[in-house]
Amino acid sequence: MAKKMLKSGEDVKKGPVPAGEDKDKYLEKVITVKRVAKVVKGGKRFSFTALVTVGDGNGHMGYGFGKGTEVSDAIKKALNNAKKNFVEIPLRGTTIPHETTGKCDASIVLLKPASDGTGVIAGGPVRAVCEAAGIKNVLTKTFKSHNPANVVKATIDALRKLRLERNKE
Repeated sequence: MAKKMLKSGEDVKKGPVPAGEDKDKYLEKVITVKRVAKVVKGGKRFSFTALVTVGDGNGHMGYGFGKGTEVSDAIKKALNNAKKNFVEIPLRGTTIPHETTGKCDASIVLLKPASDGTGVIAGGPVRAVCEAAGIKNVLTKTFKSHNPANVVKATIDALRKLRLERNKE
């Protein structure tokens, strides 16, 4: 029986949830699923990697990376990893408090606050992170490398730099 593969940006319907918590609490989004190969003596061994974001839509989110022999195994491992690595993001209403940039390797992400009604103006990986965090109005731009894993890490780096009170010196 063939299993249905999830496409990038497709929502995960089921996933492991910590004990005592309801399944509808977290927004889970698959960013990428890739097939990777290891060359061995008898040929190639294929496995899958998955990059996912998990968030409560209220200023808490995490991302995770998982690898497994089946797509579903990789996604489950990534979801578990994401739930272990939650970060808190300060929000001002439905947007971010101030402009910020984040960097990971060659990827640079710029995030700018936006007025109500603007929406999330972002590419795939940045959009998934913002939606998981509960950011509803933001302008973004990705510079240099567009590798999804590095873009997600750069976005998290930018969100970690946010502060509600900014020094005006």
